[in-house]
Amino acid sequence: MGVLVEKIANELIDAENHQYSVAPLTERFSELSVSDAYQIQLEVIGKKLKAGNEVIGKKVGLTSKAMQQMLGVDEPDYGHLLDDMKIADGAMVKIAEFISPKVEAEIGFILEQDLVGPNVNYLDVLMATKYVVPTIEIIDSRISDWKIKLVDTVADNGSSARVVVGKKLSTIEGLDLRSQGMVLYKNDELVATGSGTAALGHPAQAVAWLANKLHEFGITLKAGELILPGALSGAIAVKEGDTILADFGPLGNVSVTFK
Repeated sequence: MGVLVEKIANELIDAENHQYSVAPLTERFSELSVSDAYQIQLEVIGKKLKAGNEVIGKKVGLTSKAMQQMLGVDEPDYGHLLDDMKIADGAMVKIAEFISPKVEAEIGFILEQDLVGPNVNYLDVLMATKYVVPTIEIIDSRISDWKIKLVDTVADNGSSARVVVGKKLSTIEGLDLRSQGMVLYKNDELVATGSGTAALGHPAQAVAWLANKLHEFGITLKAGELILPGALSGAIAVKEGDTILADFGPLGNVSVTFK
């Protein structure tokens, strides 16, 4: 399996670097398990770290029941965030850097303390959080036409591409993140709404799930990392010329334009 893991990792890296998609892994390698898929993801990240990248955080995906049912799974997935994936609030990004991009709005957590599984709960997450910040995750799939199952997206680093980080940092005192609302605009048109409950019932619960899941791989969530707990609404496709704005009310807003 080690040879196959490296082969697929190299394929996914090349597809990302040259903006082309590959046939679903689940159609070509039926023997791959979810555990194998995580090994592929870790192989991809390992190669990128050797090339000079740094891990700046992690992301949780598939936190909504609707997405889980669509893919026939009963748990979320996760991916890594690297330094070259971070984009400033209000920036313009080239659509040509992606294959088939979509955007999701999320409440980002910036940790003040490490979170080490396997027994982390959402209160532990809240106590370990320094700030929350509005974010837009740009997701993209190196799998053709988004024909993904859990193995496909896990191997493909949770379909991660970029993360746009808002300017406003808020401490969690007095905040009810479960009911925290979000409205998402594309070109000034309202396209989605959501609240914190979409992320496993509470965004901090999604972060706790991640800390516990990562324990299986000997990985911890580290102080200073940015953790994305999952989208507050469905993913929205974007194209050249689109401007996306996510407004989180008292938490602030964040925007990005595709050129």
